[in-house]
Amino acid sequence: MSSFKASSFAEAAAVGSAHATNQAIYYLTSVSVGNPATNYQLIIDTGSANTWVGSKTAYKTTNSSVSTGARFAVNYQSSSVSGNLYMDKVALSTTLTVASQQIGIANKQTGFSGVDGVLGLGPVGLTKGTSSQGTTTTIPTITDNLYAKGVITSNVVSLSFAPTTVVGAVNGEITFGGVDTTQYTGALTYAPITAKYPASAYWGVDAAVSYGSTVFLYGHPTIVESGLTLIYLASDAFKKYQAATGGVLDSATGLLKVTAAQFNALQPLTLTIAGQKYSLNANAQIWPRTLNTAIGGQANGVYLVVADLGTPSGSGLDVIAGQVFMERFYTSFDSTNKKVGLAQTKYTSASVN
Repeated sequence: MSSFKASSFAEAAAVGSAHATNQAIYYLTSVSVGNPATNYQLIIDTGSANTWVGSKTAYKTTNSSVSTGARFAVNYQSSSVSGNLYMDKVALSTTLTVASQQIGIANKQTGFSGVDGVLGLGPVGLTKGTSSQGTTTTIPTITDNLYAKGVITSNVVSLSFAPTTVVGAVNGEITFGGVDTTQYTGALTYAPITAKYPASAYWGVDAAVSYGSTVFLYGHPTIVESGLTLIYLASDAFKKYQAATGGVLDSATGLLKVTAAQFNALQPLTLTIAGQKYSLNANAQIWPRTLNTAIGGQANGVYLVVADLGTPSGSGLDVIAGQVFMERFYTSFDSTNKKVGLAQTKYTSASVN
């Protein structure tokens, strides 16, 4: 964990940052809990808002630990966790510290093998119904509390991710309280949170999706979520993408597989958000080939990172722009003004996969 000089940030007042490690299928950051502190490696998740520990490394009660007497439970897309709620000291760096943060302590979880828990960076409304304190009660996020205590002067969290060809690359950054202007190029463009539910409960914006010159979706609700690896399209749009690319579903990986010739013929996949185009070139649409065997693929195979959401368009959540999208674009999430910012980076068009 570390902090950076304020001069590198767009907002000169209280802003802090912490490193993030690319594990290929998710990003981790080190968070210390308690006094004396225990360090936990937590998944960075903008698609949920509960922060919890104890999946791998056991929670240790210390001088700063206070049981609330309440319980919590969170269901994710393919995993879940439940346990007890505690108040405790939480630190993401030497400057980013909350003296009394409500966190979950897992005593039962599925789908979190090898990690300690989750750092929830989604809108606080996602915590409703997750605790025994009441169905309408929310649990302030770490970002909320950093802002409320004056540690940061804006209720904003921003993420800088980058593609990787190895597991464990420390190539990411979380910035609380503003944006780090050294991590993106050009202008940061903001889009308001969509009015369409359920995407409106997340960091959701309206986006058009096109492949080459063919538009698959017009102004459909899209959530920007670091907790999921891939880009997911509504089933009808995914089928069009599959037909256009010629990809064949691979049973070993669950991904679309293309030939070398089909890879060379891939057209840009573009999300148009607030009038700005965010295009993924051919290289950005494939899984890192050096990591093929890590997901059960063939070493020389070419696998696409676009998958089927499993629901038709018009369901209120039609696109998920996951980690592979965020590795190509800088993202900023503003709770106060209910907007999401995006910008290009030096990795947007990089051919690293």
